[in-house]
Amino acid sequence: MVRYGIIGTNFITEWFIEAGKTLESFQLAAVYSRTKERAETFADKYGGAEVFTTIEEMAKSPLIDAVYIASPTSLHAEQAILFMAHGKHVLCEKPMASHHKEVEQMVRAAEENGVILMEAVKSTALPNFQNLKQAVRKVAPVRRMVTSYCQYSSRYDAFKEGTVLNAFNPQFSNGALMDIGLYCLYPIVDLFGKPDKVRASGIKLSSGVDGEGTVILAYPEMEAVAMYSKITNSSLPSEIQGEKGTIVINHIQKLSSLKIQYLDGSEENVRVLQDKPDMVYEIEVFHNKIHRLPGADAVNSLDTSKLTSEVMTSARDQLKVRFPADDSRL
Repeated sequence: MVRYGIIGTNFITEWFIEAGKTLESFQLAAVYSRTKERAETFADKYGGAEVFTTIEEMAKSPLIDAVYIASPTSLHAEQAILFMAHGKHVLCEKPMASHHKEVEQMVRAAEENGVILMEAVKSTALPNFQNLKQAVRKVAPVRRMVTSYCQYSSRYDAFKEGTVLNAFNPQFSNGALMDIGLYCLYPIVDLFGKPDKVRASGIKLSSGVDGEGTVILAYPEMEAVAMYSKITNSSLPSEIQGEKGTIVINHIQKLSSLKIQYLDGSEENVRVLQDKPDMVYEIEVFHNKIHRLPGADAVNSLDTSKLTSEVMTSARDQLKVRFPADDSRL
């Protein structure tokens, strides 16, 4: 049994708890909110849990083994390091932090305190991502990977009317790259490692964050292109193009369909049924890491999180998207 404390009382934490409740190894033990009333309402909705209104008290609490952090990205590093200093495992929502230097500090804290830290990227914890890794070998050598995730945000309507909600507020280290661009970049880095060069372009909004963009990662014998947007929609699939065929991926964030189109015109379906809520798989991976099960470290590894954060920091620098956290790293 892993006893969880929860930071954040939004729809993402509700999805997380609903997914966790399907596992016998999951227990909701504590909820944090700045207001007691909100914390109690949220805790009561899920059968009751200890309520905390200070982060420090929950971090010290013997009631929890791990914490799920779903606060604004600008708070991730400070909160995660605090909990790890008190011996708690940390499952941190993506992106792990505002800046790659913060991610490095979080990783050091995990190592120094002997606890597990994992970035909650649900797509790469899915069974179909493991199938994708096997499929890459069938089309190798790979020459190009193209990922696409463009989803118009309803919050952009408010933005155009003059209201800057959190999703487009640099104060919270947000924007299209941080929110959904990661879903395009993380699997590229997981599959192919550190690129030789990163080139980024995009549209910067008046609030200071990006609304959409393209990041090109250059490798010695291939290139990868990540296209993302919160101000337009797209129905384009993602692809991995190899000399022996092309892998077509429907929804890079869900991997709901995977097929190989070979050069001779034949096709192979390499998708398996993913019949659990997406977050269940990432929770299972996290628990496997806590229990030090063989192979668990290879999924959503800290190396992938560090490298992806480096790529995203480089892309932001090129886009001239800056966050307060860039000047006030721990």
